[in-house]
Amino acid sequence: MTRTRLALFGGTSAFYLIVVVAVLLSTWLVTLDWKIMLFRPYQQWPELHAFLDYYVVLGQRGPTAVMVAAWLGWRSWRQHTLRPLLSLGAALLLLNVTVGAVKLGLGRLGPHYATQVGSAELFAGGDIFPSGHTANAVVTWGILAYLATTPRARRYLSALSAVVALGVGLTTVYLGTHWLSDVLLGWAAGLLILLALPWCEPVIAVMEAWILAQRDRIRERLRARRRLVPSLPVASGGPRLFPAPTDREEPARETVGAAASHPRAARSRPSSDRLTA
Repeated sequence: MTRTRLALFGGTSAFYLIVVVAVLLSTWLVTLDWKIMLFRPYQQWPELHAFLDYYVVLGQRGPTAVMVAAWLGWRSWRQHTLRPLLSLGAALLLLNVTVGAVKLGLGRLGPHYATQVGSAELFAGGDIFPSGHTANAVVTWGILAYLATTPRARRYLSALSAVVALGVGLTTVYLGTHWLSDVLLGWAAGLLILLALPWCEPVIAVMEAWILAQRDRIRERLRARRRLVPSLPVASGGPRLFPAPTDREEPARETVGAAASHPRAARSRPSSDRLTA
């Protein structure tokens, strides 16, 4: 990991902790959450609602994972490596474990289920802090930039993933499904996962080598079976070089010359003496 990446990881971790502490202590950040919630952006700009209902799908884990996995699967096939798919799997695993644990641990309720104005709504059985849509958008679209093969492609894909993740997070605030602090923590959580992926590269390399070794073993077993098939004995179901004899035997056909030497044929033939008489 480079110094720049390490500095970004440390700074993002500090920001993550600041947001969590600010919500736990019900500071000005919680007050801002309530002001935005009571402002109800979806009522202020209702003409955007239909479009943003579809746009927020870019942060849902199922559809985005399928789309990105299809692209990375094609890349794996072209480059003859499993690293793109394994990197995506590792990122999604880290996302589910880290974000899911914090969601369940803090148990925050969403704006639509809030019970007390000005409260942080923590430890109430909810699961929206941090925002899973936002963190997923950062990870699934950011993995494309992480796996880019050229600096130019990495810059373009980084900008694209940042725009998508920013838009998904703000859309959840507009729709009223998340507090602003949920989105801030979701951005930080997703970025931390991308910054931590280089530490997972040795494990990814080991998994790739193991999977490819298992594939080669299976192929070798199949080839060995194919080589053994022609050498099977006939009694065990192997191929026959000649057709098997049948129970019914066809009668033997006599040749023309064989009739002259047959005793019955000789007796039934009239003698030459009688014919001359």
